[in-house]
Amino acid sequence: MDPDDLDGGTPDTHRPSDQDSSPANGTATRTVGEPDRHASLVRLLTELSAERDHRGEPALAFLGKGYRLLEQNPDGGALGTQYLTMVEASPYGICVHQRGKVVFVNSATMRFVGAKVSTEIIGMHITDLVDSGSQDALLARIGSLDSPGSFSDPTEMTLRTLQGYGVAVESQAVLTTWEGKPAYQVIMRDLTMQKAAEAGLRFQAALVGHASDAIIATSPDGLVTSWNPAAEAVYGHDLGQVIGVPVAEVVGAPMSPRQVVAAGGVVQATHFSADGTALAVRVSAAEMFDGYVLLCADETAQRRAEAEFATVVETLDEGVLVVGPSGRIELANSAAHRISGVPAGSLVGLESRTLRLHDEHGAPVPVEDLPSARVRRSGKVETGRVVQVRRRDGEHRWLSLTSGPLMAPGQSVPSVLTSFADITERRAISERLAYEATHDPLTRLANRTLALNRLRLTIADPARTTTVMFIDLDKFKIINDSLGHTVGDQVLRIIGDRLRAAAGPSDLVGRLGGDEFLVITTGYTEAAEVRALADHLQRCLAGSLTVHGRELHINTSIGIVIAEPGDTRSADELLEDADLAMYQAKTFGPGRYAFYAPIMRKRVQDRFALEQDLRNAVADGLVETVYQPVVDLRTGEMVAVKAKSRWDHPVRGAIDPTELAEIADDGDLLTVIGAEVLAKAAGEISRWRADHGVHCNVNVSLSVRQLGDPTLLQVVQTTLDDAGLVPQDLSLDVDETALKDAADAVDALRKTGVRVTAERFGAGYSSLAQLCRLDLNVIEIDRSFVADLGRSSDAEPIVAGIMAMAHAVDLVVVAEGVETAQQLQVLHELGCDWAKGPLVAPPGPLEDLKPAYAHVVR
Repeated sequence: MDPDDLDGGTPDTHRPSDQDSSPANGTATRTVGEPDRHASLVRLLTELSAERDHRGEPALAFLGKGYRLLEQNPDGGALGTQYLTMVEASPYGICVHQRGKVVFVNSATMRFVGAKVSTEIIGMHITDLVDSGSQDALLARIGSLDSPGSFSDPTEMTLRTLQGYGVAVESQAVLTTWEGKPAYQVIMRDLTMQKAAEAGLRFQAALVGHASDAIIATSPDGLVTSWNPAAEAVYGHDLGQVIGVPVAEVVGAPMSPRQVVAAGGVVQATHFSADGTALAVRVSAAEMFDGYVLLCADETAQRRAEAEFATVVETLDEGVLVVGPSGRIELANSAAHRISGVPAGSLVGLESRTLRLHDEHGAPVPVEDLPSARVRRSGKVETGRVVQVRRRDGEHRWLSLTSGPLMAPGQSVPSVLTSFADITERRAISERLAYEATHDPLTRLANRTLALNRLRLTIADPARTTTVMFIDLDKFKIINDSLGHTVGDQVLRIIGDRLRAAAGPSDLVGRLGGDEFLVITTGYTEAAEVRALADHLQRCLAGSLTVHGRELHINTSIGIVIAEPGDTRSADELLEDADLAMYQAKTFGPGRYAFYAPIMRKRVQDRFALEQDLRNAVADGLVETVYQPVVDLRTGEMVAVKAKSRWDHPVRGAIDPTELAEIADDGDLLTVIGAEVLAKAAGEISRWRADHGVHCNVNVSLSVRQLGDPTLLQVVQTTLDDAGLVPQDLSLDVDETALKDAADAVDALRKTGVRVTAERFGAGYSSLAQLCRLDLNVIEIDRSFVADLGRSSDAEPIVAGIMAMAHAVDLVVVAEGVETAQQLQVLHELGCDWAKGPLVAPPGPLEDLKPAYAHVVR
């Protein structure tokens, strides 16, 4: 049937001219102004007033009241307005459609279909507002109405909202008239809440039937009225056995639902099943209108598991904490108390942030970064986090943490389970091993590995200038050889401490091995700044130090490399270059420093080649001994002969004794050469003296290594015996810088009667006190002072001062390196005793020696 035909056969030729209006409350309705419209509504509502809802009560009684009001005032007016207001206030949807088109709706209908104003619905086809599944039934109900005032039975159907959603309603159709023409009025009741309630009841019934917990209903006096399948399984009683039985008898223990409710609704109890098995039960009770309902959760397995879990957790060596959603600690085992230093039982209830945690750098861990906060934020497990806990007793412990979320039933915010192991000892061992792998065991400074790693990092920074200082202790082997390695090790420790104190706080100070140290700094960009630092380091290291009662002085040679940003050299290459610069500094004398220059590599290569050639020359006997006379300036007589080594290199020619000594000293050949020179000179000069009938001393230089040789005294005595000389005929010349560290060796030599000369006096730390302490015979003024005589106004007072000190303790003074007549004249005037040098006579073969040199006498 087409709804357009359901108008009693009368065509709809009249179109209402009234416009929609919006009442003050915002609900849009159609205002009926003419008396015939009032009559239509009156008839409609009169018929509806007879309707009964599904409970048999008048559904629209208020509409009848509206009819009576309208009857008393047929012209409408205020009563009509009151009536329309009641229609608008009705919770029932009221809709009028004529020839299938909607002509009237109230606010409830608009609410049902999601319309804001009536014009969204007026004019729509009635089937557009009904779900397709309900349309056929709707048309059938309309078609069954055959006379005005007839109405259909209440029937469920589904409206379709303007937004496309379905709304369940109960509807009833009435055949009536609208503006004098047949129409259908539909009254609708929203079934949404009713449907939800019915679904809830069905869900509850299914829930009770399938629940795993026992659900028991009782009468007010505690007799069982309902018993679900789970209760049968838990307690072992069938439904037929328990209905009407006191609940306490069924559960095997005292049970009063009223008392459970009075106690707060939840209690823990021990019940017994039909076979006598004890059950751990959590009982929840609530009062109903006709008695009580009990929910009995069998927690026997859970309690057993909890007890086993608690035992396991309590025996763990790792600490275990559970931090609840509020941030308070809810569980803590004994290990947690022991590790954290908190008394047993004192952790539960504390806020987790009261445990003072610090990161690996010692900074406090912020509250938002605590394990519980991080896990709640990420929802993920975190493992291997290392923190430090600072206990109340002041002790610090290192912990390795594992944290994860722990969501209990009913929680919207998870708890956090954290386990932690005390790794303090393990970490200490690891740190110690790492430290020992990167630090020198003697001085505790950085070793070569750590130094190179740091150097690689600094040169990788394109914005920083890196300075490398390679530091070597001058003549350190003498200390080891003469005083022993125990003294030497203590000297290295002191030097390491001084170097660490003198360097900057961000500088790396290391020991590369032996007596070689290193400083790496990035705090300087100018060469002048680096020079100032080198001077500062040398001053700090040169101060006297006392070891085992011995006062020692240490000079250092420093090689310096500056790597500007962009320097392509590797860390190893920079270290090699600094080493080369250090060797270059040594060529200038003790206590010097030098900056690296590319030419140094060639020099070192040449020096290495010379050293190898010298070794071969010594082995082949190609190093000869030459002699230089020492002359008394008052008489011109030769009073001593200085024996020196000379080597004619096949390419470079004659290597003078000074350079040869430097090469031999670098290669540790000086001891071998010195022993050969001593033996050869003693024998040859002894014979020369006999041949010429003169007396003169034999002077031979002793290297610092020879002074530390424990067989030195025996070698000297054998040499004298073989040459037929007495000890007073031999003078052993020792560098002044070595005297202060070899006082014992000098004293031992003097006790044999051998004379001792202090060579290069004034080049080191000469003093009158030193002259008094050492048992010397002669001092030799360094050639650097003699060379300045007549050229520098400072030279003459210095030489005069040296001679005054020497003469004050009855020492003979010899001037080394006299080259000019002017120098010789000044020496005469100052009262110098002896002299040697090119002006007197250069070193030469034995046959060139003469007993007297008259030209040196004034």
